[in-house]
Amino acid sequence: MQLHFSPSMRSITISSNNGFTDLMKIKVAARHISYRTLFHTILILAFLLPFVFILTALVTLEGVNKCSSFDCLGRRLGPRLLGRVDDSGQRLVKDFYNILNQVNTEEIPDGLKLPDSFSQLVSEMKNNQYDAKTFAFMLRAMMEKLEKEIRESKFAELMNKHFAACSIPKGIHCLSLRLTDEYSSNAHARRQLPSPELLPVLSNNSYYHFVLSTDNILAASVVVTSAVQSSLEPEKIVFHIITDKKTYAGMHSWFALNPVSPAIVEVKGVHQFDWLTRENVPVLEAVENHNGIRSYYHGNHVAGANLYDTTPRTFASKLQARSPKYISILNHLRIYLPELFPNLDKVVFLDDDIVIQRDLAPLWEIDLHRKVNGAVETCKGEDEWVMSKHFRNYFNFSHPLIAKHLDPDECAWAYGMNIFDLHAWRKTNIRETYHSWLKEVTYQLLSFLTVCNLTSFPFGLYSQ
Repeated sequence: MQLHFSPSMRSITISSNNGFTDLMKIKVAARHISYRTLFHTILILAFLLPFVFILTALVTLEGVNKCSSFDCLGRRLGPRLLGRVDDSGQRLVKDFYNILNQVNTEEIPDGLKLPDSFSQLVSEMKNNQYDAKTFAFMLRAMMEKLEKEIRESKFAELMNKHFAACSIPKGIHCLSLRLTDEYSSNAHARRQLPSPELLPVLSNNSYYHFVLSTDNILAASVVVTSAVQSSLEPEKIVFHIITDKKTYAGMHSWFALNPVSPAIVEVKGVHQFDWLTRENVPVLEAVENHNGIRSYYHGNHVAGANLYDTTPRTFASKLQARSPKYISILNHLRIYLPELFPNLDKVVFLDDDIVIQRDLAPLWEIDLHRKVNGAVETCKGEDEWVMSKHFRNYFNFSHPLIAKHLDPDECAWAYGMNIFDLHAWRKTNIRETYHSWLKEVTYQLLSFLTVCNLTSFPFGLYSQ
């Protein structure tokens, strides 16, 4: 960079080193400028020129599109104002988005060979020189393949959990067989439960009466033992255990050989109740004998199911609802408690999948105000899986019969532990209402499964 002064000192020229390009030229009027002013001007220029050189170097090194210095502002805005913008990078991104949208709407070509990993994909792209559209198709196909495998793995996990929960482990199955054999060969296993002198207690309303309906011997033992151990007055506990005919001998043997004194245990089979006949429970016979219903609960739970139209959580709920136990008579016995125990005024009904952790005697002190059922509501909690249940979780409200009579927002309740006022119950028509609902839909068995889960719970909700 050079400074040139004219002989008359009327102009100053700033040029590049080669002398061909004039960067700045200043004309000075003789009568309006003094040497002092000229000296100050040259001094200021000498101070600013190094900064001009530095900014020029930064523009050269950084480039116009990436530079961050103040001088780049003009270089960025200037071409835009003149309509000369280099938007090749933006066009490339826009074209890539268009290709992705096109690939998303088209079918994946048949016979497209997919790599097993991302590194293999990159290697094939280099070797075969794939275009952007082919790359997008391969990427989409790989992602869909992985999503399918993950989804199938999730559903397989849910199925395995369902089978593990519903199946009878070999040890427990053998336990029932051994106890049945003990019943036939051991007199102590056949002794009367309870002993004859305690029979009046079975209808004494001053005791705490629990009803347990199950065919699981080990589960019944857990419920009974935990209730006795948690009670402050175990001598006032009376358990009425109801089981089916095939499990009765094993269940009786267990509690005969393993007493839970001082509590009292009664074991009865459904075949020992004179009232519990097919004439009084006609619907259950129809349900158990219908091939479509039996296939629904005992058949292949995956066959015919569209795994892409349901979520894993919904699938798990359907698996739980299709447990074969729901067409067992034991699952419907609670509706007939007033008839099965005509001399009792109040009972606590327990499921066989619970463990008692505190004294339940205060339940008998609750005034139900002539209501039949005392239970815990399951629609007022933060737990979305258990404590957010309404009628819509159990009934199909797209069915006109359900939509006409029920409210989907009605609160449901836990059925694992209920206290029933049997005296008040006998003054109602709950059993008749329950039967009428079941008959109305179960005599149209093909459409029944579209109404609700075939359990005692849904229509028991409405009946009570």
